[in-house]
Amino acid sequence: MSGLPKRLAGLALGASAFLSLAVPARADDFIAILTGGTSGVYYPMGVALSKIFTEKLPGTRPSVQATKASVENLNLVQAGKGELAFTLGDSLAAGWKGDEEAGFRRKLDKLRGVTAIYPNYVQIVASKESGIRTLADLKGKRLSVGAPKSGTELNARAILEAAGLSYKDLGKVEYLPFGESVELMKNRQLDATLQSAGLGVSSIRDLANATPITVVAIPAAVVDKAGAPFVKQLIPANTYEGQAEAVETGAVVNYLVTRADLSDDLVYRMTKAVYESLPELQAAHSAAKGIDVNRAAEGMPLPLHPGAARYLKEKGVSVP
Repeated sequence: MSGLPKRLAGLALGASAFLSLAVPARADDFIAILTGGTSGVYYPMGVALSKIFTEKLPGTRPSVQATKASVENLNLVQAGKGELAFTLGDSLAAGWKGDEEAGFRRKLDKLRGVTAIYPNYVQIVASKESGIRTLADLKGKRLSVGAPKSGTELNARAILEAAGLSYKDLGKVEYLPFGESVELMKNRQLDATLQSAGLGVSSIRDLANATPITVVAIPAAVVDKAGAPFVKQLIPANTYEGQAEAVETGAVVNYLVTRADLSDDLVYRMTKAVYESLPELQAAHSAAKGIDVNRAAEGMPLPLHPGAARYLKEKGVSVP
């Protein structure tokens, strides 16, 4: 008889272990952070956010996923395959409307805004030997415009159209991520690359350190013609090796978005962690210096998540 209690206890422990495996963790425990290519800005900032959430949001399980960026990220969140995503503002507006031309088969109604972050600068960089100095010089040249229907590629279409150009005017169009574009330029298989990213993006820094480059201006008149959500900006002198002068360009604000079905408490804590960890984000990439809580709701093309709205209201931000 003395062995029976032990056997019963063992059975109880086994049943308990089985149940712990059988009962899924709450969805809110998981925070899949959808970023972009590893040579862009989204990815290192996503890695930094994962570390921040691990330290500051006990009970969560953050992870980072490299993706094709904005359009893919938004479709994944809509499908319930991500909890926090980086995106360009124009892609976000297109997703909220359900713009099929931009890569969205229907309105992405499960998306909710968290906060605006930093501006993405449209950066067109050519090899010096290509002879490209202006947008008009791109005619007949080989240009990489980012992954198909990515946020960068949508920017490329808009800027080229505003400059009176189309893909048909180019010698060759490549749809490649930032890192692959740079490798082809190093090997003289491409003349130029258009990259929509934060200032000082590692891919362009890598290129500029390897070969002489020209940062091609996007004049204010072209940015004005492209219209919202593009705004006029300058790429400061010496952002990249060999870039002695400031260069005119356009920029689009980036956002963090989430799903409507995430708990208000989780999204509140994520939003708070972002703004209480700006030094860590800035250490991950200098683009994070453009994050300002006072501009968190500016231009947001879809409703804020109630959890994010609660935090922003606490900080005195006017929430639509």
